[in-house]
Formats: sequence, C-alpha cells, structure tokens
Amino acid sequence: MTLDQLIAGFRETAIASCADAMDQIAGRRGYLAHAIKPRINDKKIVGPAVTVLEEATEESHPPTHAIELIDSSEAGSVIVISIDGEADVAVWGGLMTAGAVANKLEAAVLDGAVRDITEIRRDYDFPVYARSASPGTTVGRYKTVAANVPVKLDGIEVNPGDIMVGDVDGIVVIPRDHAEEVLKMAREIDEREAEQARLITEAGSLQEGLAKYGRI
Repeated sequence: MTLDQLIAGFRETAIASCADAMDQIAGRRGYLAHAIKPRINDKKIVGPAVTVLEEATEESHPPTHAIELIDSSEAGSVIVISIDGEADVAVWGGLMTAGAVANKLEAAVLDGAVRDITEIRRDYDFPVYARSASPGTTVGRYKTVAANVPVKLDGIEVNPGDIMVGDVDGIVVIPRDHAEEVLKMAREIDEREAEQARLITEAGSLQEGLAKYGRI
C-alpha cells in the first residue's frame, strides 16, 4: 500500500480505533499523552513525521534544524519537535507557521509549547498540537541539535516516516512498518462498532450490544 493510500485510509478511520489496533498489532501503546492536544483548531491530521530534537543550552541559537525542515520537507509532512516535555518554552510560533503553510505541511506536533496562537488562528488556521502555550522563546534556553532522528514524546518513540494521526481525541503514532496492518484492523474495528451501535439503538440495550460484539 502506498503512503498516499495509507494517509487516505487513516483520514477516514477513528482515532480510537487506531489506538486499539496499535495495542494489538504493535503490542504497545501508540497514543501520546493527553496534554499534547489541539491548540489552534479541531482539524484532523494525518501525515508522515519529520522530527526535530531540542536540548537545553544557555547559548543563543535560532531553531536551525526546524527552520531547515520546514523549508525542505515534502508537502503533507507533520513536523514533530521533542523538547523533553518543557511546557514553559515555545518551540513553535507565527513565523514558523507561515513557513509551514507556504510549504503545504500538514501540522506541527510539539512536546513543548506554542505561541502566537491568536495570529495562527486568525491568519493560517494551521493545526498545532502542543503540550501548552507560552510566550517564552527557546533562544538562550534551548537549541535544535538534530533533524530526522528518532525522538521521544512522553516515552512514545517517533521515527521519521511514522504516520501521525490526530484529532480532538488525541494523537496516535503509527510506525511505518506496522501502518498497513494497523489500518486494516482499525477499519475492521470501525465496521464492528458501527454494527454494534445499530444493534444497541434498535434493541434499546447497551448490554445486548456488548453481549454480541464484546466491545466497549
């Protein structure tokens, strides 16, 4: 299955079903912590990850690796920035959003803060999932040290090319080598739950639906 086919499939599949499928296919949790949530809008996002790693510093450096990735990544990519859960420093703002929109990127997912929220909502409506909001800059506090390397967000590893699927329920990280299996199972879960919901509605009984399909 091509990347385009996978992305199209995940756009039509429930996030909860993707999380359940990851539990079964990969044998581990694939969803990020609840604190990393939509800060700009409620748009669903699906796209391959491009990753940036940041670490603490007292030097004054621009976020070089992130800037380069925004300009060089393929359209539809999701910028993922790991800063070890630092909630009081913004790793994303209005100018980076302008670059991401100009280059047709899908979204940004941050294990840190976002700033310029009013500007991003008003001018770009670009999806940003972040741990928090903060006006504080990284300059003089953090620096980017690597791009397109494995990173961790709350213990969940994200590799370049992994498929990021997110909406108001949260974000699921789907390893590229498991993506086809996860999509297949997630679609099956969606279908079973639709059938179960119909039975519950028609029978007027949640317990009857549970007895037949065994899902809750």
